[in-house]
Amino acid sequence: MYKGKRIAVVVPAYNEEGFVGRTIESVPSYVDRIYAVDDGSTDGTWNEIQTTAGRLNESSCDPIAADGGYREGARVVPVRHGRNSGVGAGIKTGYYRAMEDDADIVAVMNGDAQMDPAVLPNFLDPLAEGRADYAKGDRISRRENVGEMSTWRLFGNKLLTRLTNLSSGYWKTIDSQNGYTAVTTEMLERIPLEEVYDQYGFLNDMLTTLNLDDARVVNVPHRAVYGDEQSGIVYRRFVPSLSGLLFQNFLRRLYHRSRERSYQPAVVAYVAGMLGMLLGAAATLRGVSRVLRRRDDASVLRSLGGFLLGALAFAAGTLFDRRANAPLELGFETDISEYDD
Repeated sequence: MYKGKRIAVVVPAYNEEGFVGRTIESVPSYVDRIYAVDDGSTDGTWNEIQTTAGRLNESSCDPIAADGGYREGARVVPVRHGRNSGVGAGIKTGYYRAMEDDADIVAVMNGDAQMDPAVLPNFLDPLAEGRADYAKGDRISRRENVGEMSTWRLFGNKLLTRLTNLSSGYWKTIDSQNGYTAVTTEMLERIPLEEVYDQYGFLNDMLTTLNLDDARVVNVPHRAVYGDEQSGIVYRRFVPSLSGLLFQNFLRRLYHRSRERSYQPAVVAYVAGMLGMLLGAAATLRGVSRVLRRRDDASVLRSLGGFLLGALAFAAGTLFDRRANAPLELGFETDISEYDD
């Protein structure tokens, strides 16, 4: 246990042979249970999970937990999907198992050994102390934390972060694709977890879902950790496909929030802005077409002005949106330097 809370860690893995065992072994001893979920891997990931679980469970067969409580059953629980279902599906499987076993807080440490276990207390503290419901890792808001992240990956991450801010309403949340997270099971039981996206967009979809239930979110800065592992994300395909999901979630959030007085100014400004930009763009294109056919028309400037007014209205919507969501975003209070050794 940790500060009187039962802690679980989900380790989702797909073709992470050579890394997943190291990840499981690195989980701190105060964690009560580890759910190692193999999402239909085609390499030796499942064997590595079983071997590591067998060794760790045998070496910690004493049922007395570190805090003096009673730990029933194995500490490391191997779970396997019959087919590859997506990283989100793997995390959700771990979440469901943690809820069944009465955990209080569930963290996620991906099976690629990129998540430093030393900073796990930074994720747990705001939740254990009742200040937040969800903690989200952040490797990019501080330059010293970026490490060896490639320029292309950093650009893609920052772009998706901005789109996720707009989609989810959490404007201070940085590094949207960072899977290092922690959440209370109380919050997991409140949200429609089964409806959250199963693929790589899980993290982005999760934030919008949490926002609609007024979850308090804290951004946790930490250093990026890289080794020989290979990311499964191909940003050239991932960014366009995820953008559709984010736009859909943005509209979903506006629809649900439109009934709440504090969000109505943002909703009105967003809708007016989108309509203004859409109509202005269409009119501008028609005007440009006339100009190209040597029919000079001053309406081009008027329609372009309409587009710009729409853009200003949309920008005002973001300001109203930030103000309405401000109570749901907490500042990070812990000095992480004590965990960086």
